[in-house]
Amino acid sequence: MTKSLLVCIALAGLVMVGPAYSQEAPPPSDQANAVEALVTRAAALIEKAGKKAAFAEFRTKDSEWLHGDTYLYAYDGKGNVPLNPAFPKREGTNIAGDKDAKGKPFQDDILKVAATQGSGWVSYMFPKPGQTEPSEKWAYVKKVTLDGTPGLIASGFYPK
Repeated sequence: MTKSLLVCIALAGLVMVGPAYSQEAPPPSDQANAVEALVTRAAALIEKAGKKAAFAEFRTKDSEWLHGDTYLYAYDGKGNVPLNPAFPKREGTNIAGDKDAKGKPFQDDILKVAATQGSGWVSYMFPKPGQTEPSEKWAYVKKVTLDGTPGLIASGFYPK
């Protein structure tokens, strides 16, 4: 093989495998760091106090868990919603397959990140609490066990 052909093959291999190794994440910011830390603390509280006690705290308005655009939400591994204090009508529903305003299956992406990676970021379009028009949102997702059932806890932020 010629040297140029080997270079082309090597570059093609990088192009093909490159995206598989990239992880979606928001640009580094204080907001992103704060959300990741919040979700990590929430997961630890679920583990320590159990779902019922932790969720009661997560529903407390004007707390570290629920204020302004900041809130936590939880899903079981099948997409059932036991917690969403910012959008309480979502509680008791199943979100699997839901798509955002651009057609992205973001709920399935959230479930997949928890199930396959344990934690990570997902971006999508979603209305801010109290609004109907979708805005860009980044959510940090972390796998947890909810009373013996695989699930996740998440929170996010709206960069604009």
